[in-house]
Amino acid sequence: MRLIGAGGQAGSEGVALSTAWTLPNLITVVRFLGVPLFVWFIAQQRFGAAVITLVVMGGTDWVDGYVARRLNQVSVIGTWLDPVADRTALIVVAVTFVIADIAPAWLVWTIVIPDVIIIVNALILFRGPLHLPVITVGKIRTALLLVGAPLLLLHHVEGFGQEWLLVVAQGLLAAGCVLHLVAFYAYFTAAHRKYRLEQAEQQSCPS
Repeated sequence: MRLIGAGGQAGSEGVALSTAWTLPNLITVVRFLGVPLFVWFIAQQRFGAAVITLVVMGGTDWVDGYVARRLNQVSVIGTWLDPVADRTALIVVAVTFVIADIAPAWLVWTIVIPDVIIIVNALILFRGPLHLPVITVGKIRTALLLVGAPLLLLHHVEGFGQEWLLVVAQGLLAAGCVLHLVAFYAYFTAAHRKYRLEQAEQQSCPS
C-alpha cells in the first residue's frame, strides 16, 4: 500500500480542472482555517486542543491529495493552493512554537530562511511566484514536520511528559528540517534550470 500518491487510478492522469469548487480544494481551505485556530489555542495554553488541531491539519494534507486523485478532481488552483497551505502551516506553526518556547529557534530559521530565498529568487527571475511540481522529498519533509510538531506539543500536555516522546518528536522535526534543506536545493536549482530554458527559447525565437 502506498501513501505518497495514494488514490491515483490507472489512466486517470488528465487535464487539471479549471474550477476552484472541488472537494479537495475545500479540504485545503479547512487546513488554512486551522492555522489561526491553532495559534489561538496556543495563546490560550490549550495544548490538548492545539494538538488535535495540528493532527487535523496534517490529515488534510494527505486527504486532499487522495481525494483529488481518487475522484479525478485535480484542479489548476489546487496544484498551487495545496503547497501554499502547507508552507503557511509550517511557517506559522514553527514561529508559534518558538514564541511559545515549545521549540528551539533553529526550527524557524531552518524553515523560514530557505522559503524566503525561494520566494525572492522567483520574484527576481520570473517577476512573480513560481509554481513547481511538488517532489517526493518535499512530501516526506512535510509529513515528518506535521507528525513531529503534534508529538512535540503533546509532550507539553498534562500526562504526556514522557522523555521518549520528546526524543521522538525532536528526531522527526530534525529529519524534516534536513529534508526541507534538500527540497530547498532541489526547488532552487529547478527554478534556475527553468529560467535558463526560457531564456534559451526566447533567444532562439526570431524577432
